[in-house]
Amino acid sequence: MATASSKKSSKGVGELADLRKRIDEINLKLVALLSERARLAKAIGDLKQAGGTPVYQPAREREVIEGVVAHNPGPLSADHLRHIFAEIISACTALERTIRVAYLGPQHTYSHEAARGRFGASANFVPEPSIAAVFQALDNRRADYGVVPVENSTEGSVGLTLDMLIDTPMVIIGEILLPIRHALMSRQGDPALIRKILSHQQSLGQCREYLTANFPGCELEAVSSNSLAAKRTAEEPACAAICSAAAAEAYGLKLIAENIQDVAQNTTRFLVLGREPVPRSGADKTSLLFALPERAGALHGALSLFARERINLTMIQSRPQRERPWAYLFFVDLQGHCDDLRVSRALRSLRRRALFLKVLGSYPEAGAATA
Repeated sequence: MATASSKKSSKGVGELADLRKRIDEINLKLVALLSERARLAKAIGDLKQAGGTPVYQPAREREVIEGVVAHNPGPLSADHLRHIFAEIISACTALERTIRVAYLGPQHTYSHEAARGRFGASANFVPEPSIAAVFQALDNRRADYGVVPVENSTEGSVGLTLDMLIDTPMVIIGEILLPIRHALMSRQGDPALIRKILSHQQSLGQCREYLTANFPGCELEAVSSNSLAAKRTAEEPACAAICSAAAAEAYGLKLIAENIQDVAQNTTRFLVLGREPVPRSGADKTSLLFALPERAGALHGALSLFARERINLTMIQSRPQRERPWAYLFFVDLQGHCDDLRVSRALRSLRRRALFLKVLGSYPEAGAATA
């Protein structure tokens, strides 16, 4: 005679089998729908190629992903759907043509993580040894797009990226906000063995208070990337690296401490570079740089042009002009697209006042970064 517990167990096994059967049926439907989507994407790619249109369309990608997110009933989060559809779009784009994306390498850097998050795993990623080399890869057509860091919420702007934007013919076509969660790793995972801590200069700065409090006697060495720090740490038992979880996993390191950044919401902003400007998405940002005559009130007058048009400025940064000591260029980010009426009016007025004006690009504005 069957007991109550055995009946309950049999019922549970039967329910599990039914649920798995339904999942298998849904999986087959997903395959059919994804195949149909891929065929349509391939047809669109043929039309793009015939018309000379770029394969990668940031505004359209934003429209697709945000449209999906807007209809999300749960339980998957909005970020889950963004990651899923980024990979779907990446795979379908690869049917049109595999795009090449240069980034500040080597592999497993935060730049690599940002590039993969934006372009998906189906892109061909080209690691470059420096920010300047990323720009050169686009100039030499060794890559179709580039991803470079431009500012960190803790340490501020990346000066080399700003300097490279002055002369490049490339335009900004997108931005990426990547939460930076630093971890301290070593071969053994034992903090007592650590005599030297390696990381990129920016990462050392972002963890300054933690290192002072917990490793006051350790030597700090800045290296070209966090990934290189992880590689060296795997070879040197007395070293530790501040790096990402991906870099630590790649080199077999063990965790000493995680989330060691001094500011919890530490975020790095990356720029996506391309050759062709992108159309309006409806929620855009424009980056520009300009130089002004050296007279009292010149900067105030220039900025008032945007206030008059009710345009919000989200960043202003000055950089020395290399050919003129004590003269400065101003980098500005503003909300809106250069084709918007109010923005175009402000830019026309600024052009009349400025010694030099360059619109670096208008592109879809990134949403708030999430952990």
